[in-house]
Amino acid sequence: MSDRPQLVVALDVDDRESARRLAAELQGGADMLKVGLELYLSAGRGVVEDLIAAGWRVFLDLKFHDIPATVAGAVRAARSLGAEMMTLHAAGGAKMLEAAVAARAGESLPRLVGVTVLTSLERADLQRMGQAGEPQEIVGRMARVVKESGCEGVVASAHETAFIKQECGSELLVVTPGIRPAGASVDDQARVATVESAVGAGSDFLVVGRPILRAPDPGLAAAQIRAQIEKAYDAR
Repeated sequence: MSDRPQLVVALDVDDRESARRLAAELQGGADMLKVGLELYLSAGRGVVEDLIAAGWRVFLDLKFHDIPATVAGAVRAARSLGAEMMTLHAAGGAKMLEAAVAARAGESLPRLVGVTVLTSLERADLQRMGQAGEPQEIVGRMARVVKESGCEGVVASAHETAFIKQECGSELLVVTPGIRPAGASVDDQARVATVESAVGAGSDFLVVGRPILRAPDPGLAAAQIRAQIEKAYDAR
């Protein structure tokens, strides 16, 4: 993997043909494609196989969160797909995360990343759920558990990236969703960031969905964002 932060485009569409079409448009403009719940539940394993056959690196974002045995079984089932990276909810705890790591049977892929605090949540939301403290503190605690469990990274907003790197070391990957161009709609996100701030903070993967998918030319939009990533990285 390049040291440069990677652009991951979220294929948040609901059918296999739309995913194939978008993947073709994004060739050369993105580093990896993310398959989430909507697309996976609509199109199944076949869409992941399509993307890998077309030469794409795939981030399988199904956010497993269950008892350790169930999550281990899910990881074993997903491993055969060939995805490069996949998500688990850090809130599942150390035993669940450790079971997921063991289910890879010594393989290095898929990389396992623990979802900390969703970027749609802010302090008031966390307080209502009984989580005391600032989002950064909560994310930091979860990131330490993820690292200690043997996972390769976490999903967190750019607001927490520098803190995670400081607390857990630069080798722990940080996957950052909620990336928005300056002045763009934040939609249902709360802790958003620009490309420049995410790269400056040290995020390793920047996940972008709607700003690219809604663009008149998604391929061009992705290429422009990747150029912004490169410029911001060179300026660090």
